[in-house]
Amino acid sequence: MPRLLVFQHVAAEPLGTLDPLIRRRGHRIRFVNFEREPDAQPDVDRYRGLIVLGGPMNVADQQARPHLRTELRAIERMLGQGKPVLGICLGAQLLAHALGAPVRRHEVPEIGWYRLRATEAGRTDPVLAPLGEEAPVFQWHGQHFEIPRSAVHLARSETCEQQAFRWGANAYGFQFHLEMDQPLIERWLATPGYRAELERHEGLHDEAAIRAHTREHIAAMQERADAVFNNFLDLVGRPQRRIALPSREFG
Repeated sequence: MPRLLVFQHVAAEPLGTLDPLIRRRGHRIRFVNFEREPDAQPDVDRYRGLIVLGGPMNVADQQARPHLRTELRAIERMLGQGKPVLGICLGAQLLAHALGAPVRRHEVPEIGWYRLRATEAGRTDPVLAPLGEEAPVFQWHGQHFEIPRSAVHLARSETCEQQAFRWGANAYGFQFHLEMDQPLIERWLATPGYRAELERHEGLHDEAAIRAHTREHIAAMQERADAVFNNFLDLVGRPQRRIALPSREFG
């Protein structure tokens, strides 16, 4: 049974809708929550794939948060072994950094709903193609990655050119949050640190507008997200199904 390793940074940023999807497919999940276990040293060799989630910290915080160095080493080892890696938001920034690309502060944070536009490569990408040529996606980031030199640029938005990339055949970085559902968005809007970020940019990002756009776009995004995530999980491998043997009658 394929085993997936998941790096989580804060309780408010879980796998979201990706969690039940992984479990329905029969994969086993091993979480490493660096908020609870900052000194964890996971053995990545035991796993078939890696998902690195988001968080409010930044790649540049490595001195204050040494676990980020642990994560970078784990990502590099996974890539060296040719195993699938998916980075979401901070996770994508860590993946890009591991591949030699800079991560920088974004001029104006993207918070809320933004229209994602696929590049020519993104429209036919084996994982990202279900998003189509354009799709509204949920965002919450104040940093952005540059596209690694050896990677393929897959998507952009009007306010952030670098939204998604693929490195090799099975390593992906997504700046956006396809894993969101309405309750998780409400949770972020109620989390003090996230609310403080909204207040710092009052006038640029409106809480009421985020809620209205969520009601409008969440169902379509979730449908596309399931297709995207299923494509990524296909790279990890499908769990072997037990074959039911015919029952025998004894008499």
